[in-house]
Amino acid sequence: MGRARGKAIGTALVGSLGEALGRCQLASLSALALPFYGGLVVAALLLLPVGLGFPLLPPAAAALRRHVDRQRSRTARWTATGPPSPRPLPRSARTVLGDEEFWRELRWAWLEPVTGGLLVAVPLSLFWYGVFGALVQPFVWRELGDGNWYGFVRVDSPGTAVAALLLGLALIAGALRLAPLALDRHARWTRWALSAPYRAELVRRIDHLTGTRADALDTQAAELRRIERDLHDGAQARLVALGMTLERATGLVDSDPAAARVLLTEVRAASERALQDLRELVHGILPPVLADRGLGDAVRSLALDSFLDVEVEVAPAPGRLPAAVESAAYFAVAELLANAAKHSGAREVRIALGHADGLLRVSVADDGRGGADPDRGGGLLGVRRRLGAFDGTLALDSPPGGPTLAILELPCASSSPKTSSCSGTD
Repeated sequence: MGRARGKAIGTALVGSLGEALGRCQLASLSALALPFYGGLVVAALLLLPVGLGFPLLPPAAAALRRHVDRQRSRTARWTATGPPSPRPLPRSARTVLGDEEFWRELRWAWLEPVTGGLLVAVPLSLFWYGVFGALVQPFVWRELGDGNWYGFVRVDSPGTAVAALLLGLALIAGALRLAPLALDRHARWTRWALSAPYRAELVRRIDHLTGTRADALDTQAAELRRIERDLHDGAQARLVALGMTLERATGLVDSDPAAARVLLTEVRAASERALQDLRELVHGILPPVLADRGLGDAVRSLALDSFLDVEVEVAPAPGRLPAAVESAAYFAVAELLANAAKHSGAREVRIALGHADGLLRVSVADDGRGGADPDRGGGLLGVRRRLGAFDGTLALDSPPGGPTLAILELPCASSSPKTSSCSGTD
């Protein structure tokens, strides 16, 4: 039993180290591709004086950003020291030139191959050199002649071939052990190179909080106006009419009981309509299923109400999330479903809810025609502002022709002992 357990632990350890080596390989290949994207940007910059660079710079900067974002994503998945997500890239050449993050990414694109790329290449070089010594050298040393050296071993006899084999195995083991350390150092370098200075990050944070606070106040004011309008035009108007009808019925009770009964029947119907208006108003503020059953069941309710084919996958949460977080996520999903139904021509939608590292993560994917853009305003901009009030984000991938993938992330830590801190895993 103990031997089997030890064997399983050893296999898992070797597998983990081998995975780290594979990640080093991927990071090294990514570093080799960076000069290509950096070269596109430099070419566009050089063409600016003659005017040709202005239409070329934004797409070149966007291509560089996509490649850098892939490295950001990998680093965040592999280690705990991933670089922060950047602000959206400006759309015009002049604003790109004034964007500090663009210049940091361009600098990193040229430095990465000779810094981080070489760092992750060290365990790779040791590994393949070890493979040559352990698997190739013992069989070809006779053909390589008297000047055949493997490391510090001169391989010219069966005994020295065995020594080369042992040295190769040692190098392979060293490479596997060194790979996680190289990945960690590479992640630290990437974070340092792509992160803004503390003062600039603090200014950016203050600007972000100021903007989200203003958006939250505007959203709250608009919501209050909507509630007031719905009450005035709906339930309030019905209740006023109900009171007037009751007054007429009261005056006819003695003189014309039959007419009074008709009016009382109208009063009952008017009260039912007023109650329905109030229920709809409350549902627009906080749906009862959300308050009673939580976000997962509330999203399933949205799926049942949609005429699209909606599949919902909910990872178990450690507990109830804060009510404000659940409400923001619910209405964001509702808006995305409405957009898929109205504008995208989608037939199927897949919704997945997960919780990890203090974040609520919701992905909404549809098979529609794509082309959605929050910067054009409308409901998607409202979703981004609603999430921004909670320090959340909306990432949208919606190329023309589809499909569309929207990823919502919301911090869900709460000081309440009855709510979840989202510390579970997906």
